Amino acid sequence: MLQIIRTIDRFTTWVGRSFAWLILLMAFGMGYEVVSRYLFNAPTAWAYDMSYILYGTLFMVGGAYTLSRNAHVRGDFLYRLWKPRTQAAVELTLYFLFFFPGILALVFSGWKYASRSWQYLETSTFSPAGIPIFQFKTMMVVGGVLLLIQGIAQVCRCLVCLRTGEWPADVKDVTELEDQLLESGGANHADNADNAGSAMDTAPDTGGKGR
Repeated sequence: MLQIIRTIDRFTTWVGRSFAWLILLMAFGMGYEVVSRYLFNAPTAWAYDMSYILYGTLFMVGGAYTLSRNAHVRGDFLYRLWKPRTQAAVELTLYFLFFFPGILALVFSGWKYASRSWQYLETSTFSPAGIPIFQFKTMMVVGGVLLLIQGIAQVCRCLVCLRTGEWPADVKDVTELEDQLLESGGANHADNADNAGSAMDTAPDTGGKGR
């Protein structure tokens, strides 16, 4: 079961890191649009479509990667108070009650919209460039399938935790800035405490006499 988790996590990581490069492409495109529009008074006809297509693709495909890093929003004010087995039991129940039905609905409805769009090679009606968007609608299906695959790994994590009482280790390749600040703050506090203790140990003993 751990091998299943690791295999799916590696695949999801590869997909997430690959599509993360879209951020740079989107930033370059929007930067070009700003310079062209405001410095040369020559706005492009494709920048708006490019921005929502790239961002939407990144959002849909990145969902599975975010799930593998346990980074989706949850009610932590309750969840963190529970024991690991309680957390796993609740998560496992919610995956089957809400997650898998919702993602399956996304896949099937996305397939309907995407297939209809491919039939007449749909183009954008919001810009004069007429950018094709049938491939963009396909990302609904791709994102849903990736979430289903990662959901299997998350269910396996719950089962491992129910059996062992501990969550299996997550892949750590990205750390939230808040977590980095907390860790560095805790390390600095510990260092300061150690330095203060060392200073007290090495201070000369005056025997309690005044000057």
